[in-house]
Amino acid sequence: MNLIIHGHHVEVTPALRGYVEGKMERIRRHFDHLIEADVVLSVEDKLRQCAEITLRVRGNSLHAEATDEDMYAAIDCLMDKLDRQVLRHKDRVRNHVRDPLKHQDAQQQQ
Repeated sequence: MNLIIHGHHVEVTPALRGYVEGKMERIRRHFDHLIEADVVLSVEDKLRQCAEITLRVRGNSLHAEATDEDMYAAIDCLMDKLDRQVLRHKDRVRNHVRDPLKHQDAQQQQ
């Protein structure tokens, strides 16, 4: 997976980069078909730290945003939101895959 981390009005320090990479491991455990993650860390006001991510998976793109007073808290909230989206996407992909035998039986009954 390609992980890109940008900073907008904030310097992406090695500590922030390592924190985001560590949190992305949780996402990778749930779903391994990740293509690219584009993370943008920004400061809007002195009291508003914003983190957003666009995650590209096979056949879809997931986006999440979080704002908090602390950048690390914003990243935590962001990863929680993204984790829920990834689990939901994984469930949808798994449920929509056709079982050839069921499909064949349904056609024979009609």
